[in-house]
Amino acid sequence: MAKIKSVALTPDQRAVLGKASRHGKSYSFRQHCLMILLKAQQRTSKDVAAQVGCCEVVVNSWMKRYQNQGLDGLKTKAGQGRLPILDKENVLAAVRLAAQQNRQRVSLAKAELTRELGKDFSTQTLTRFLKKRRPLQAHSTSRKAQTERRCLRVQARVLI
Repeated sequence: MAKIKSVALTPDQRAVLGKASRHGKSYSFRQHCLMILLKAQQRTSKDVAAQVGCCEVVVNSWMKRYQNQGLDGLKTKAGQGRLPILDKENVLAAVRLAAQQNRQRVSLAKAELTRELGKDFSTQTLTRFLKKRRPLQAHSTSRKAQTERRCLRVQARVLI
């Protein structure tokens, strides 16, 4: 039988981890705190993984991060994860121009953007990007404003 890797926690550390596992900001942070608390009870990584719903390697890697960095090591750092294909800062103007020129066909706008930006992406990615950046409409009671809003909604449906 393999040696159980464990961490010795002081009562203060145990209290902080217990509070964080119940009231932490994100679900993943609460799960990471729970992993450490269970490992402190001399449980095997396999048992902890089964209870938390991950694999043994994940439990051991979070244990190692906690031992090296403390409680802050259990938080997922900003910038980890997949980067967006179409980021707002760099391509917003080009996307809007392509969408205006090809209002009826998203596939044509996508083809133009693929050539211009040198990035390959799906029409669904372009549609999602456009939906997120759709300008918000102010509510107005005038007949003219209602007609304009209706036209904008129709244009957005046709575009997307």
